[in-house]
Amino acid sequence: MSVALPDCLIAAADPDAAAAVPVLFLGPDSLEETLAGGTGMARAWVAANGFKAGAGALLTIPDETGAPAAVLFGLGKPEVRAETPSLAGKLATGLADGVYRLEGEVDDLEAAILAFALGAYRYDRYARKSARAVRLVVPEMVDAEALSRTVAAVTLVRDLVNTPANDLGPAEIADAAQKLAEAHGAACEVTVGDDLLDTNFPMIHAVGRASSSAPRLIDMTWGDAAAPKVTLVGKGVAFDTGGLNLKPGTSMALMKKDMGGAANVLGLASMIMAAKLPVRLRVLIPAVENSVAGNAFRPGDVLQSRKGLTVEIGNTDAEGRLVLADALALADEEEPDLVLDLATLTGAARVALGTDLPPFYTDDEALAAAVAEAAEATSDPLWRMPLWKPYKKLLDSKIADINHISSGGFAGSMTAALFLARFVEKAKSWAHFDIYAWCPAGKTGRPEGGEAQAIRALFKVLSDRYPPA
Repeated sequence: MSVALPDCLIAAADPDAAAAVPVLFLGPDSLEETLAGGTGMARAWVAANGFKAGAGALLTIPDETGAPAAVLFGLGKPEVRAETPSLAGKLATGLADGVYRLEGEVDDLEAAILAFALGAYRYDRYARKSARAVRLVVPEMVDAEALSRTVAAVTLVRDLVNTPANDLGPAEIADAAQKLAEAHGAACEVTVGDDLLDTNFPMIHAVGRASSSAPRLIDMTWGDAAAPKVTLVGKGVAFDTGGLNLKPGTSMALMKKDMGGAANVLGLASMIMAAKLPVRLRVLIPAVENSVAGNAFRPGDVLQSRKGLTVEIGNTDAEGRLVLADALALADEEEPDLVLDLATLTGAARVALGTDLPPFYTDDEALAAAVAEAAEATSDPLWRMPLWKPYKKLLDSKIADINHISSGGFAGSMTAALFLARFVEKAKSWAHFDIYAWCPAGKTGRPEGGEAQAIRALFKVLSDRYPPA
């Protein structure tokens, strides 16, 4: 399936590209040299505007008629550039309407164009914003197809996460998965409501049964059945009240994003299928709403799990690991080559590493190294945390096989990962990603709101391991 260029990008062969205004990337050290080759008018204009080529600084140079002849884009000092890999994202909002092309000190042309395209994203489903007509030329040497796949995937993730729960509940998450499956010729089955009990997904059912929108398990498959099996599992909690352990209002306000794991898994799946990676892809999403009603599960309950382990409920606000556990147990049964799960799972991960740097957990040293390398290469930050086995005792229960939360307030992200690890035994490799899926304040290339995390790095890992023919 070919993916079209996003509206903010145009191909070099487009007639409009011929008149594109150059955007010259330059740092403070090269500013004088660059100006020396220009006109006296340009030098005077730069001096009059006090342009010093600081990081993200923009200055439009007019021609004799007042029309833009060029745009200077400051990169700042070398040490600043290393800390702002998506600096070109500022162009999407800083440039006036028009068509532009990148020139000058562009270290990675494809990364700069990607940053621009991601910075151009706007969520306008409910409040229509004035359309902008800033477009960037994609040179022929750039892989426009790969670029478009990435932008489409990130856009899908952001749109899903930004949509409020009144318009994106468990049923709508399933609809989004089925729409994606249809677009790529994948199969998609959805198990709904009490059928979850008949098919042995008791914890997914228990977490979601109090909602007026029935819980469900989404199971999508794509690719050659004989190819290496790659399974993605995403937490699809459409909204999390905390259940009977009710969240305070300030903590509940952003819980529409608690399906960020599901959104990111769908985004990654779209990249895999569009690139036609030679894998048998499976996507599993437990889609639920953690609500309050007379039939809500309670603290102190003991739930059966698909794997057969009994689970004592320490707090109903730790529901994500319960639904993931049933989905991971299903994934594990067919002994896949690789299982990756993504979830907005713990506040402890944010305390440890903040909102921009998701931790990941795996015992596979080769996979960990590949993820770390890909995260660096794609500017999609991830940080490995240990599956510290001695902490397993923090999940001990006096009445069940395991408690789903730790007995103290320490190592919350780690103990959550250790809980999930109990449900993965047969897979050849597994990694868990505790993502935030949200940008609290707008940054270059990352508007405030829902965000794709880990999927660009993971796509690189997968495409390196399973290159398309």
